[in-house]
Amino acid sequence: MDARLNYFASPTATKALKHLMAAGRTLKGSPLPAATQELVALRVSQINGCAVCVDMHTKEAAAAGETSVRLNLVTAWREATVFTEAERAALELAEQGTRVADAADGVGDEVWARAAKHYDEEQLTALVVLVSFMNTANRLNIITRQPAGDYEVGQFH
Repeated sequence: MDARLNYFASPTATKALKHLMAAGRTLKGSPLPAATQELVALRVSQINGCAVCVDMHTKEAAAAGETSVRLNLVTAWREATVFTEAERAALELAEQGTRVADAADGVGDEVWARAAKHYDEEQLTALVVLVSFMNTANRLNIITRQPAGDYEVGQFH
């Protein structure tokens, strides 16, 4: 499969994506645990069907020490016993924040309260921005049919 657009060849995309990538680096340095960030990025990408981001975040998480069992169970996190309560709360918030069209009120109060029980305000801010960031990145890749499979750990950092 060939991509519809080459973002690296476009001056407009290069300028815009420079800022988007800077936002991604800022999130990496946030107080939200790195493992949680990768799990959330992976789950959002799975929901959206963004193969290139699933490829990237699976490889980044594995390189950071995440187990294959946990990575394989992200799609079924509700039934899996391998995630902490905090990770489960983050994954739930990520799902509702990604599937906003599926619910009239977006992220429900109970979901927010569960996340707030485990994360302070700065971590919650990072979590919300991460979910939004990943949805943006997913759409950029899906619309232009960016191919997956060739990502190398650290390629965009």
